[in-house]
Amino acid sequence: MPISGEAFTLTVEKADRGKRLDLFLAEQLPAQTRSQIQRYIREGCILLNAAHAKAGTRIKEGDLVRGRIPAPMPAEAPAEDLPIRFIYEDGDIVVVDKPSGMAVHPAGRMQSGTLVNALLFRLHDLQGVGGVLRPGIVHRLDKGTSGVMVVAKNDLAHEALVRQFQKREVKKIYLALVYGRVEAEKGAITAPLGRHPIDRKRFSLRTRAPKEALTEWLVKERFEGITFVQVAPKTGRTHQIRVHMASINHPLVGDPLYTKKRRLARIEDSYLKERIEALGRQALHASRIAFRHPTTGKTVEFTAPLPADIENILEVLRGTRV
Repeated sequence: MPISGEAFTLTVEKADRGKRLDLFLAEQLPAQTRSQIQRYIREGCILLNAAHAKAGTRIKEGDLVRGRIPAPMPAEAPAEDLPIRFIYEDGDIVVVDKPSGMAVHPAGRMQSGTLVNALLFRLHDLQGVGGVLRPGIVHRLDKGTSGVMVVAKNDLAHEALVRQFQKREVKKIYLALVYGRVEAEKGAITAPLGRHPIDRKRFSLRTRAPKEALTEWLVKERFEGITFVQVAPKTGRTHQIRVHMASINHPLVGDPLYTKKRRLARIEDSYLKERIEALGRQALHASRIAFRHPTTGKTVEFTAPLPADIENILEVLRGTRV
């Protein structure tokens, strides 16, 4: 089986005649995804009878397919030694506990300090995604949201995980502190949402391009003016939990975008107010994720404990802080 940079020659047998070139190569090179192979063909890395061909070209018995699996290009983002806790790692995936305050991916002027920068430093067996030596980000958490994330190390794992997210087969559980006393034990929010029509940094139920969004929630603990909830988003819209909880008048504690300052002003306990102000982000944590492992097909589940800043507020609310 050829590896990156290694040349190969394949002869088309009688049983393979009439197949598409890309399908034939996908069968012969199982370590490569079909989309990878199509890219190699487009880029001229694979030739059919010493000539360029298209992915859909039908092959004949005796045809010679020659090529070389190109080595992945180096990532543009710099590798950085940043604090990041690994929950699990194998040859295909890594599961991390992302700290709050860390963006997932470099963007615009922010090319450092992100999860991608940290993973480029820590991972030494990346095989590349999309032809670039980078980790495969399949889902994201807001910069201010902490918790569990799965990342792919290669194209096969990346595509398998992306399909699961697209089919909504991945189960995600979040924990959050919201303002107000949530009276019902559980509920569901089905309001479509999209980008805010004026403020491009925000998302809203009032949007020109609404997309289906479903969030289920249940109460874990009730306190004076604050409720601790478990939230399960069934769709993966940007800011979904934050917008949906605000839409039912229970915005997230500490949320700088969707929570009005007067909610904090109503908190009478000065120490609790101080702890919330020190939080500096929305009290939202990705607690659990479950999916099928891209190689074994077995369902796996990973959890990340509540971070100290949210746990500290809970201790104050419970009256257990010493």
